[in-house]
Amino acid sequence: MPPTGFKAVGPGEIKHAAKLLRAGRLVAFPTETVYGLGANALDPEAVARIYAAKRRPATSPLIVHVASIEMARSLVAIWPEIADRLAHRFWPGPLTLVLERSEKRQDEQPAISDIVTAGLSTVAIRMPAHPLALALIEAAGVPLAAPSANRFTELSPTTADHVRSSLGTEVDYIIDGGPCNIGIESTVLSLTHPQPILLRPGGISRAELEAMVGPIASVEEVQAGSHPAPGMHPRHYSPRTVLFLTTNGKLPDQGKGIYLQHEHPPVTTNLTAAIHQMPQAAPDYAAALYGILHQADEGNYTWIAVDLPPSSPEWEAIHDRLKRAATK
Repeated sequence: MPPTGFKAVGPGEIKHAAKLLRAGRLVAFPTETVYGLGANALDPEAVARIYAAKRRPATSPLIVHVASIEMARSLVAIWPEIADRLAHRFWPGPLTLVLERSEKRQDEQPAISDIVTAGLSTVAIRMPAHPLALALIEAAGVPLAAPSANRFTELSPTTADHVRSSLGTEVDYIIDGGPCNIGIESTVLSLTHPQPILLRPGGISRAELEAMVGPIASVEEVQAGSHPAPGMHPRHYSPRTVLFLTTNGKLPDQGKGIYLQHEHPPVTTNLTAAIHQMPQAAPDYAAALYGILHQADEGNYTWIAVDLPPSSPEWEAIHDRLKRAATK
């Protein structure tokens, strides 16, 4: 079933975008999580254009998007039984699996290069659950390296307009498939150790994963050097406007601000503060969050205050995004 707000795109547009990707160009496209900035993952020069357009450091690896489990298996050295279980349960969908990468693909084509993986021996792979993303990968006939289509550490895009505003003419083509329905990035799970490790919470909850594979470890701190997964820099997913977190409704007395209220009404003498009521359910909150933060940036506010939602497990990914957005 197409996502809410889905915009149909003709086969000619997909064919044109696929041709650009095979020629080493950059194409932004919708997924169910956020818009991705895609390049042929087997073309190091094309992937280098992603890093240049995003101003992304070479220590931050990219997620490779595939259209089938078979395509995923061709990129890794070992496809363990646990990966097979997870892929059959959650793909297509917002789950990224980190596995040991292959030095040479089974079809004798070039393997994923160091620039995609930030020099690591592992590769992050997922199959997106968006009909346009899958159609594009299939038409291109190659896996696509595709981080979020925005400047590094800034707000991820959930509409084509967000991509245009962030990257402008540095993208060769943008497929407008309407708004993304999940609204935050994929869950990233490493399968390179005896116990699975959650590298980034996201669209698939820890509880859903643990129901399949048992207890999952967490990464608390990132060491120097290349990060094992995208989205692990302390400051990330950040609006241009200063953002801070509050649990008591206390707001600044000065400036033009907006309060993203969840439970607690504002406590302020600043009568100019705008109030936006956030959704009560975690999935609805996630789907709305980046769009609202983009609107706040466009509104020329001097600050954004966020009423922290509950700390229960279903809010883990949202707390991760808010914490990183508020880091200076």
